Amino acid sequence: MRPAVVLFSGGLDSSTCLAIARADGFAPHALAVRYGQRHEHELRAAAQVAAALGAPLKIVSLDLRAIGGSALTGDLEVPKDAAIGTGIPVTYVPARNTILLGLALGYAETIDAQDLYIGVNAIDYSGYPDCRPAFIEAFEKLANVATAAAVEGRARYRVHAPLLQLTKAQIIQLGTRLGVPYGLTHSCYDPDAEGRACGRCDSCRLRAKGFRDAGVSDPTVYSPR
Repeated sequence: MRPAVVLFSGGLDSSTCLAIARADGFAPHALAVRYGQRHEHELRAAAQVAAALGAPLKIVSLDLRAIGGSALTGDLEVPKDAAIGTGIPVTYVPARNTILLGLALGYAETIDAQDLYIGVNAIDYSGYPDCRPAFIEAFEKLANVATAAAVEGRARYRVHAPLLQLTKAQIIQLGTRLGVPYGLTHSCYDPDAEGRACGRCDSCRLRAKGFRDAGVSDPTVYSPR
């Protein structure tokens, strides 16, 4: 099978994306990034999910706390119970998906993969600008002018965003059919010390609503706080 690189966080969306890449006939290689996120528990979830789905996992470290500008990498509070989709929230990490997809592209070039998967969604999401179709299209064009493999005619890169136009409920229904172990996944932006979800941040609320709307039992472990 041809290799593909899946940008992977161990969350609901990226885990579904990993399963889709496998169902599409690729041999997926999961790439997770330790970028200084406060919700680093997601990396432990990433290791568990990747193992369950039989995908090799590479973890790359860089420190986006040096840039700051986000509640996920700085001292800003993670909003709780706030309106969703009414602007770009403080949990937006400046240029995160551009940086992380750049790492995925570099990894793909080294393993002779021409396909990148990213689990962005533009329907049930918090309003991040780097989760929109225009961003995916632009990055794919960039990939094909910025790499030796593409310039030399050895590769034609494609960026797959199979969840882009799906609701969270549709994503969960699809992942359930593909055997995604959602009980191992982690989505919370502000978990407690034991990794339990807060239940009140944007990510938790979108996830919980998705399970309700999908008619699937929510396996998330919530903090009692």
